[in-house]
Amino acid sequence: MTEKNKIAIIGGTGLTSLQNLEIIRREVVMTPYGEPSSPLSYGCIQGGTDVVFLARHGHAHNIPPHMVNYRANLSALHNVGVTKVIAVNAVGGIRDDMSPGSLVIPDQIIDYTSRRINTFFEKNLSHVTHIDFSYPYSNELRQLIVDTAKKETIDVIKEATYAATEGPRLETAAEIHRLKRDGCDIVGMTGMPEAALARELEMDYASICVNANWAAGLSNELITMEAIEKNLDGGLEKVRDLLAAVLNTTL
Repeated sequence: MTEKNKIAIIGGTGLTSLQNLEIIRREVVMTPYGEPSSPLSYGCIQGGTDVVFLARHGHAHNIPPHMVNYRANLSALHNVGVTKVIAVNAVGGIRDDMSPGSLVIPDQIIDYTSRRINTFFEKNLSHVTHIDFSYPYSNELRQLIVDTAKKETIDVIKEATYAATEGPRLETAAEIHRLKRDGCDIVGMTGMPEAALARELEMDYASICVNANWAAGLSNELITMEAIEKNLDGGLEKVRDLLAAVLNTTL
């Protein structure tokens, strides 16, 4: 990767590859935390911007959210020189304007997970380390995404609170009502500990979320994988266009 653009894309559900990414090489990277979800794919987007791509759930989409080795994924990217990460996450909409197919750039997150290893700072420490996580996403990187979306006339919702749940099951209607009372706008299963681990490694991190469905109990329709996949297809086309535009902007 060049010094100018040490940026990575972490693809989520429905985004196991980038169609407009010209692959130059792939690399299997081992870390002290094990093997990441997929080999790192190095390439360039359209105008020649260098980028590395990692499929969060594996290229076969066979790793559920609670089993993703988040530490290995972030460690692998950090080890190859990545300093900026744009994550793509599939979510359910809670707030009234979070309709299926819409894109959301969250600015806050609440962690409801309980079984995940969520820090690099746990063994052989010379001192106790705390990170400031008041604002979990990089404001500079978020603003770049929002500004690029406006320039490209791609509609995005530029602020939202992401509720990170354990999974792999979807939430109950009562749980969604609780999340709404807590001030959450969208719900997903992959936002944490990914964001916190990136902060521990001092990597700029932002997320583009695709609303795949209304969260449980907020629609008269049952949540089906067929409906989720249909909504994701439309949303991810916009994500690909947005990513290409962002990556061809000076980072």
